[in-house]
Amino acid sequence: MDSLELVVDAKAELGEGPFWDERTNQLIWVNINGYSVNFYDPFTRENVSHDVGQHVGAAVVRESGDLLLAMRQGFYTYDIKSKKLIAVHDPEPNKTGNRFNDGKCDPQGRFWAGTMVLEGDSGQANLFKMDTDFSVEKIISGVTISNGLAWDTEKGKMYYIDTPTKKIQSFDFHSETGELTNEQTAVTFAKNVGSPDGMTIDEEGMLWVAFFRGSRVARFNPETGVQLAEIPVPASQVTSCAFGGENMDELYITTARNGLTSEELKEQPHAGGLFRIKLDVKGAPSYKFRG
Repeated sequence: MDSLELVVDAKAELGEGPFWDERTNQLIWVNINGYSVNFYDPFTRENVSHDVGQHVGAAVVRESGDLLLAMRQGFYTYDIKSKKLIAVHDPEPNKTGNRFNDGKCDPQGRFWAGTMVLEGDSGQANLFKMDTDFSVEKIISGVTISNGLAWDTEKGKMYYIDTPTKKIQSFDFHSETGELTNEQTAVTFAKNVGSPDGMTIDEEGMLWVAFFRGSRVARFNPETGVQLAEIPVPASQVTSCAFGGENMDELYITTARNGLTSEELKEQPHAGGLFRIKLDVKGAPSYKFRG
């Protein structure tokens, strides 16, 4: 494992949702509270930001080349060249206190995205699945902060985090239909380690979890619940991670600075930055939306 590198000193309010676009060899990531979708080119080291006008919790690439976004007011398509947003579907039109938070596609190209409660009672958010025909189905209800998602294609498993539960749940994942069965708790976290946020999976089936207010990303065995490794990050609010690079052995890590005190910002000058570290293991690709 190499040392951690700050690749974009973005000072993002709430960096999230890293997605490696293998066609362009760029990392797409969002600044939720900055209303922006970002494109980082590791060869030029340039980061280009697109203002999309509202909270944006996740961005995935469509096979057509444009993006599918999960935003404050539902799902949108986004044309990168014309910068045109088109509303597709809002599954929570009456829940104005919620916003979409995290999302990604499964290996079959369906888009999974969940909401979180900004204003209101706990348990009022949901996890949705958008199929390739743009139909939307509520899969898990009673959620508070929908977060990390990962699929193990060899074991037929999906892993999911609702942050306040301090757990990773596992499901048997039926790839043809996207149905979930046999819910179990895979990993339980102690109260003092921060809050589990975004997540990805490596080729050995181990989960990499970002810890909000935990200053780290850690690797876990979902079969045993045991932590195997950790990457300290010089920002307390670590939000998500995704594999990228030409060999898919580089872990990109997003962070946030929203809510930090002036004293904390002095101690964490690069909070809100985008980080990268080269690992000794390869990881799952960022799957495209096949609609």
